[in-house]
Amino acid sequence: MCGFTLNFYFLVVAVLAGCASQVVDRPNVLLIILDDFRPAIKRYGDDNAITPNIDRLVRGGYRFENVFAQQALCAPSRNSMLTGRRPDTVRLYDFYSYWRDFSGNFTTLPQYFKQHGYRTHSVGKVFHPGVSSNFTDDYPLSWSEPTYHPPTEQFTNSPVCIDPIDGQLRRNLLCAVIPEMQPLHTLPDLESTEEAKRFLRDYGNGPYFLAVGYHKPHIPFRIPMKYLSLHPQSKFTAAGSWDRPWGLPAVAWAPFLDVRERDDARQLNIPFPYGRVPEDFQQRIRQHYYAAVTYVDELIGELLAEVDLARTIVLLTSDHGWSLGEHGEWAKYSNYDVAVRVPLVISTPTIKAPDSGSEEVKIENVVELLDIFPTLVDLAGLPPIPACHEERPRKALSCVEGKSLMPLLLANGTAYEGSGPEQWIAYSQYPRPEPYPSIVPSSDDPKLRFIRIMGYSLRTERFRYTAWIAFNPKTFKRDWSTVHGEELYDHQIDANENLNLADRPQLDKIKNYLKRTLQTKFP
Repeated sequence: MCGFTLNFYFLVVAVLAGCASQVVDRPNVLLIILDDFRPAIKRYGDDNAITPNIDRLVRGGYRFENVFAQQALCAPSRNSMLTGRRPDTVRLYDFYSYWRDFSGNFTTLPQYFKQHGYRTHSVGKVFHPGVSSNFTDDYPLSWSEPTYHPPTEQFTNSPVCIDPIDGQLRRNLLCAVIPEMQPLHTLPDLESTEEAKRFLRDYGNGPYFLAVGYHKPHIPFRIPMKYLSLHPQSKFTAAGSWDRPWGLPAVAWAPFLDVRERDDARQLNIPFPYGRVPEDFQQRIRQHYYAAVTYVDELIGELLAEVDLARTIVLLTSDHGWSLGEHGEWAKYSNYDVAVRVPLVISTPTIKAPDSGSEEVKIENVVELLDIFPTLVDLAGLPPIPACHEERPRKALSCVEGKSLMPLLLANGTAYEGSGPEQWIAYSQYPRPEPYPSIVPSSDDPKLRFIRIMGYSLRTERFRYTAWIAFNPKTFKRDWSTVHGEELYDHQIDANENLNLADRPQLDKIKNYLKRTLQTKFP
């Protein structure tokens, strides 16, 4: 199989996809997107996770082990994933521009399905709400009907958390609640699940493309209190490596400002920018994060109970990950694996997973969230969406910068090289306003006009290399002659990226090769 040329292999893919679509004529599509969700899944090997419903989805499906977001921030990542374009093409690194007006009238994933006869519906947080999706979640271009946002979403950042010390209502990070006692007597993800179930019962004839975006485990951890009992704090007392990596350039540091501004975190007086979160609070953050994961897993179980899996492609993923103290951070806002690595689970009736003695197919190739768009198109048997011209990705309106993962699915977990190792590289990026952590402007999520540095990062099977270079927010030009910091991590000896090897002269040959690869991609 590895001896096939890529073009010939894609011809085989097209034929097989066509055959599959005849067996399951115009399959439905259910896209589930979680928020700030690292692969905290039992079937991914996380023993702290309690995720029976996601685990059931994984069994008999395809589990991608090395999937990476293009930017560890909600709006840029979602727009990138749903348009199939890199952040530098969409030109969104914050929350404050709409790509159709600012960059190009690019076709989206749901829009492509809508154009091919699908009824498309968005529930919850799919596109990021607000300016970045034209205050409509890109309706009516992407969706057949107005998008659904749960009414209780408006209270996400309100003082609705009962403080355990004085009983006052506060804007806390840790916010376990009784849903019936909350405003409108429920919570956003509960409402989104009910709306998605309603749609599945009433959608009528024809195929559907339903996207359901859950808010959790994004902070604040406003979740039903009952899930904390499943994750006692004692589970999270083991000591680990929670300090800044050795040799980390200051520009790479994310000081987790959104966590610091919560009322309960403020009371800790954590020194800026490198102060350590107290051990007890660390444990409670992890406890609440995993409780939030179990909460949303139960809702996914309710949702899947309404789905005809024999006729529906189900894809579950996240916009990016989140650090639970790794590197001393409690945030996304970086290019670390823990910030950009996400789960990707596909269950599809259009390709039957082999009976190979394994309960699921595990795929190790390094891939990107950009690849979801063309993959779902191919799985549904729609006309393939073309690849964008490498040098002019903003010119064509209907193209993608990702690649279809159909060859990997058809290879069923066996080694597949495609056109060679260079095909299996994931590229991410993150902006900074200056070389040192700052509160104003925020070094975690700077607005476009403040961006002066862009951290471009690539991930291969073994290495992660990042270069923090000068960037002009008016012209979107890069200056590779001005490097504010470099990072090099070898996953063969340092899977957690705790030792920056960029200054080791014996690794210069490897570092320079990776840097040239990155610079070729982002000249």
